[in-house]
Amino acid sequence: MNTLTDRYPVQSDLTLVLNCGSSSIKFAMFDGGQNPLPRTPVWNGKVQGVGRTSSTFGQTGMTPIPITLDTEQPYHSALTYIRERVTERLAGRQLHAVVHRVVHGGNKYFSPVRVDASVLADLKNYIPLAPLHQPFALEAIDILLKIRPDLPQVACFDTAFHHDMPKIEQMLPLTHRAWDRGLRRYGFHGLSYDYLSVALPERLGEVAHGRVVAAHLGSGASLCAMKNLQSVATTMGFSALDGLMMGTRCGALDPGAVIYLMQIEKLSLEEVADILYNKSGLLGLSGVSADPPVLFPLEQNDDETGERVRDALALYVRRIVRETGALAAVLGGLDVLAFTAGIGEHSAEIRKRVCRDLAWMGIELDPDANEQNKPIISRPSSPITVVVEPTNEEWIAARQALALI
Repeated sequence: MNTLTDRYPVQSDLTLVLNCGSSSIKFAMFDGGQNPLPRTPVWNGKVQGVGRTSSTFGQTGMTPIPITLDTEQPYHSALTYIRERVTERLAGRQLHAVVHRVVHGGNKYFSPVRVDASVLADLKNYIPLAPLHQPFALEAIDILLKIRPDLPQVACFDTAFHHDMPKIEQMLPLTHRAWDRGLRRYGFHGLSYDYLSVALPERLGEVAHGRVVAAHLGSGASLCAMKNLQSVATTMGFSALDGLMMGTRCGALDPGAVIYLMQIEKLSLEEVADILYNKSGLLGLSGVSADPPVLFPLEQNDDETGERVRDALALYVRRIVRETGALAAVLGGLDVLAFTAGIGEHSAEIRKRVCRDLAWMGIELDPDANEQNKPIISRPSSPITVVVEPTNEEWIAARQALALI
């Protein structure tokens, strides 16, 4: 078998994509010398479980292995580990570019941009709006700017796909001065939804250009209403806290509850932020875990833990169902429901419960297809097509970056 060195010589356009999520860091290396850009990377993998009790490193063709990360700085440690593996893999060759998924571009960045010190400084201003993601992507950029200033680095933004949403969907019911200062609904998971805008028409044809609700369900989660393959509404707003209940994040919350925590319970701003970002959602309500596969076996327990787990999963599903109905109302109906991301792609049980509670819309789930994670999991007779479409944020980011460079 040829090695990577044989297949991709020094002059090849190897592009590395880094995707820092709230609990994992994915990486993928693409051969930018091919046109069109292959969707399958030359090499990819991820560090999973960042910030949790156990972490693993997986790469192409190999079983994930346990790794030990610095408990004080788990993301920094994970990034260092990946940089070391990339250096080993390159074996002295050069990268054409490094591409970063950056969650928040604010109201200034809604197209891919080559990052220099000035752009990096701008992007740091958005850290408070996405503290689980933004700092780590920017840290990786900062390190590379210092050690490889000649290496092009490109930021691709999760907010960009929603930039052309109708103004009414971007507005917050605050003062007009707040709008002028940039307080608005930005939306997130845009690279994932951008990929679906490419993949769904290939799979479904013309129906994908109709009324689509895409469900990006992972550690972070959101829904996006698409018409003509463009975002017309989404559940996340000004920050990545809004919308659906998530693994550790609360989702949409009465702001009065935040005022109560600070005014009556005397919690500091930092303590409240920690609760909303890190100690709420599935983890907060269940008291056990942020991961549905861990929670499912505990549902049957006839004790307080079992009750809390049942309540947590029930609310998790209810919020997805509730927001799907709201987006279907905005769209004026629904033609396609698409599940993607870690939970959306792999949890047949969550999909079953969501579709069960949306049966009133006409969804007819095919139980066998759902259990087998098939691409289409609705019955042929279902007026709404339900699909499972693995996301490919890294390919979208690489494609956008190469077009810019």
